[in-house]
Amino acid sequence: MHIQEIARFAKIKGLNIIGTGDFTHPEWLKEIQETLVEEPGTGLYKVAKTPESRVYFMITTEVSTIFTFENEIKKIHHVILTPSIETAVQINNRLSKYGNLTVDGRPTLNMNAPHLVEEVMEASSQNMVFPAHVWTPWFSLFGAFSGFNNIEDCYQDMTKHIHALETGLSSDPPMNWRLSKLDKITLVSNSDSHSFWPWRIGREANVFELKKLSYREVIDAIRLKDKERFKLTIETNPAYGKYHWTGHRKCNVALSPQEAIKFGNICPVCRRKLTKGVEQRVEELADRPAGFKPENAIGFTRLLPLSEIITTVLGASSPFTRKVWGIYNELVEKFCDEYAVLMEASKDALSKVVDEKVAEAIVRVREGRAKVTPGYDGVYGKLIIFEESFDREPIPERVQQLNLTDFMR
Repeated sequence: MHIQEIARFAKIKGLNIIGTGDFTHPEWLKEIQETLVEEPGTGLYKVAKTPESRVYFMITTEVSTIFTFENEIKKIHHVILTPSIETAVQINNRLSKYGNLTVDGRPTLNMNAPHLVEEVMEASSQNMVFPAHVWTPWFSLFGAFSGFNNIEDCYQDMTKHIHALETGLSSDPPMNWRLSKLDKITLVSNSDSHSFWPWRIGREANVFELKKLSYREVIDAIRLKDKERFKLTIETNPAYGKYHWTGHRKCNVALSPQEAIKFGNICPVCRRKLTKGVEQRVEELADRPAGFKPENAIGFTRLLPLSEIITTVLGASSPFTRKVWGIYNELVEKFCDEYAVLMEASKDALSKVVDEKVAEAIVRVREGRAKVTPGYDGVYGKLIIFEESFDREPIPERVQQLNLTDFMR
């Protein structure tokens, strides 16, 4: 996984701006410095070897802070955005005092959240910090096991610099709208890539309409919660996330908030404590009913990766199979990129390229007619597109991928 390959698949996905991630790691920062060049006057970067590319990189990272608050250990992940490689270096110089930046792409820092924000903002007022995947049980602002009940307790006097929060795969805007204290905060939707594959990169994204494509325009749209420039977020169905429902993976137990409460958050099989899901945690902190929408809310749409939709329709065991790739390639070649397929192509147009059942599945996901069996305790949710039974052709292809060129034209 390197910069050029990320840029290649970002284009296939339909992404215009993607975060570099991990600029705090010296080796990855070195690759960023050697591979990217700044697009003059934008605060964004392009791959030096392909300056004609329409894929831009923003210099970003994620860090973990561990600290004590009111005699409890708090473990919080934060996203950092910065306008240049030079300011990234300055941030690294400051943060290296609080942890070993060479150990992990997401370094663990022995400092509290307000101190982190103070250090980052002193490096440049154009930097931005916001809490990552705010509802996951571990390592998040509202996490059930080591989080807080409100933003102010976490960031204290530095809360004035927190303008956004990341919904994460296990929550979406309607869940966050239930907390009135978040009304002034902009909800952003990003997802860790983990790899460059189309079902990993850009699972969630933000849609902007900008007069100029630049770091400053993006940051200002977020800070001001500007609906004219920040149009919507692209979300996975939160049930698809690994921690949506309360449960216990070892015992195959998944429970809705109501059911979990009935069992006292104790696994009915092994009698151990359940991993509290995001939906239950939202219920604990919400001061509004489900379905409430604030007046100034930025819109959203729910999607799932095209590869996973195709995999589900075929009954394939993995998106890596040759048949899944073949259908994926046909659609992307026809409609330019994955997001165009998922959001814009009509069913009739899709049906002219691929089997009608695949076309129908894409439209059902787009229109919110697909269902998801909720994920729990580290297990992803299961996509259900067609509840009615239908015949599937056998998938004889070898699942293991040996060479990228075997699958991508």
